Amino acid sequence: MWKYTPKVMDHFLNPRNVGEIKDADAVAEVGNVSCGDALKIFLKLDQDGRICDVKFKTFGCASAIASSSALTELVKGMTLDEAAKVTNKEIVAQLGELPEEKMHCSVMGMEALQAAIADYKRRHGEKVEDAAEDDEHEGRIVCKCFGVTDTKIRKVALENNLHSVAEITDYTKAGGACGRCLDQIQEILDSIWREHPSKESSLQSDNAKAFASLSVVQKVIRVQDVIDREIRPALEKDGGSIELVDIEGNMVKVRLKGRCAACPNSTLTLKKLVQSKLNEFVSEDLTVSEVQ
Repeated sequence: MWKYTPKVMDHFLNPRNVGEIKDADAVAEVGNVSCGDALKIFLKLDQDGRICDVKFKTFGCASAIASSSALTELVKGMTLDEAAKVTNKEIVAQLGELPEEKMHCSVMGMEALQAAIADYKRRHGEKVEDAAEDDEHEGRIVCKCFGVTDTKIRKVALENNLHSVAEITDYTKAGGACGRCLDQIQEILDSIWREHPSKESSLQSDNAKAFASLSVVQKVIRVQDVIDREIRPALEKDGGSIELVDIEGNMVKVRLKGRCAACPNSTLTLKKLVQSKLNEFVSEDLTVSEVQ
């Protein structure tokens, strides 16, 4: 059972702007019903070039419906240039939070919006650059199950500071079926961060600021998620485990369990694995201490 925020549940149970616009100025559809998610979006502009009406039709889970609904509220009143700058992070912020495993729904919303803007420009003879739907057809197909290209993986990884294959699966679904592309995804990620070390540093700074602005509950959820996905599985391979005890400022207090509790190298484990992963995926300002 996914943990949804009240805002997500509200947008799911009471979605805004569902339907279609018969005389829409722009229409776009992304995703694939056979893959589990699809979204069609309609835009109508007023005489000042601002989005005065936006509607959507989607096939997908609660997160897909909620993300689409939040997106429509977010872009109303924007110009196309303003809407083109909307990212999946802003869609998530509009909802409060999304489960990591459902982040691909926010990406789908961003891509649908970008594709609709591209459709409007084509209708009016304007040059289209970096359209989401063009990205889908450029590059090499990496995940054949979901039709995800290396271009999309690179773009989403850079925009969201993604470093692990599991995160790419959460944000794009790539690797979430047969798993044959997992090694290719890792190779792409390794290449990205070799090429963009300065980008990584900037994104890590943004992550630290974002984490500092969270409530205590949100911090616990964020840290617990990384422990569950990135840290505990590695410890369990050697008969150990870990428990999150508390978070005080930038100090994360944990309790090592199983074989890790009596291991003479526990201090090394805390620094090289636990703190390293939290610095990578949450905030570089975090430090870790062990409690008995």
